[in-house]
Amino acid sequence: MSAVTALLVAAPAAQAADTPLRDLAAAKGKAIGTAVTGSKLTGTYGDLAGREFNWLTPGNAMKWGSVEPSRGTFNWTEADQIVDFAEAHDQDVRGHTLVWHSQNPNWLDNGTWTPAQLRQLMTDHIALEVGRYKGRLAAWDVVNEPFNEDGTFRPTLWYNGLGADYIAQALTAARAADPAAKLYINDYNVEGVNAKSTALYNLVKDLKARGVPIDGVGLQAHLILGQVPSTFQQNIQRFADLGLDVAITELDIRMQTPATDAKLAQQRTEYEAVFKACVAVSRCTGVTVWGFTDSDSWIPDTFPGEGAATPYDANYRPKPAYYGIVTALGGTVTEPPPPTGCSAAYSVQSQWNTGFTGYVTISCAAGSSLSSWRANWTFGAGQRISQAWNAVCTQTGATVSCSNAAWNGSVPSGGSVMFGFNASWSGSNPVPTVTLG
Repeated sequence: MSAVTALLVAAPAAQAADTPLRDLAAAKGKAIGTAVTGSKLTGTYGDLAGREFNWLTPGNAMKWGSVEPSRGTFNWTEADQIVDFAEAHDQDVRGHTLVWHSQNPNWLDNGTWTPAQLRQLMTDHIALEVGRYKGRLAAWDVVNEPFNEDGTFRPTLWYNGLGADYIAQALTAARAADPAAKLYINDYNVEGVNAKSTALYNLVKDLKARGVPIDGVGLQAHLILGQVPSTFQQNIQRFADLGLDVAITELDIRMQTPATDAKLAQQRTEYEAVFKACVAVSRCTGVTVWGFTDSDSWIPDTFPGEGAATPYDANYRPKPAYYGIVTALGGTVTEPPPPTGCSAAYSVQSQWNTGFTGYVTISCAAGSSLSSWRANWTFGAGQRISQAWNAVCTQTGATVSCSNAAWNGSVPSGGSVMFGFNASWSGSNPVPTVTLG
């Protein structure tokens, strides 16, 4: 490798806030939550989930298809695990979700039911699940995603079989099963003032007028970088003015990958804006992020080519978005010192049961540059690279060496280049240290 005034140094470790996010949120009278996967609530993932958040939402464990995959056969293992973890860490739990068009068991979706049978199935399910956790869960997303984008009711098993009043019936059943739990209707693309959010507004206004038990609305906030609605706070306020609580229930802000410094800086600004909108409205109870680490995010599998949507990277390091949350909640952080020289940073952008996609970013601080480069690391758990792009990579045993392609050897002062690879893993996927040389 040849270098022009290049000093090779390790990338500085990201720093977290001295005060956990949950304490900052509590000082503002707000909740900060995360969706979790029960099987992962150990090690670093469990430590962060317990330390930083005061609410947990089971990502999938309480959905009908998870708890009753065969009629009359129940699996509460993961749901119980999450509730037990929350109680051990002085956290509240948001139940998610009771009545939805998706992730239902096949026997339910494929059955032929009369309206009376369908209503009984729905109310029995609510009575059973809410009753199981009576007194242990603070809130429930009772009805999830009832609307189309134009504000009409979504044609679902429930709407087609029972009409729009299935919503009132579900809420009534949930109140009977646990009078103390807060009951919500939850939907996406309702964060700003639009046709869909107005339909939700009109629905909950009508439900309250009829005396149907409803405590709040959930605005999911699966957002896209650069598209945070300008009417976010205004929309929260109009629901609050109905005498309802508002929760931001599933926040993530996705981008086209790979992430860049500019995209991550914009994401920080937008996370901060979302949290500030909630802080500004007294009846906004708090914000839940839909997974706190990119390694546990649903985005890459659902939106190929997109990701990096959460406040922590796949290696549990806080991203700029994390600092945006801290700032919005009135906290301070000690951010990493400005880098000097040139350095390499390794990240896992997505991971599945047998493989993962990784990236290495080579950056030069102001005053340093490279005319060519080679990045080296040693895998610690038998990982094997199968494909690389924007670099020529070789692997001998556990040792990997990647050199620049013909078109990206030059790294200017204050600039960076990135290359990626696919690899396999088994058992664990620890992050190696990358050196330049």
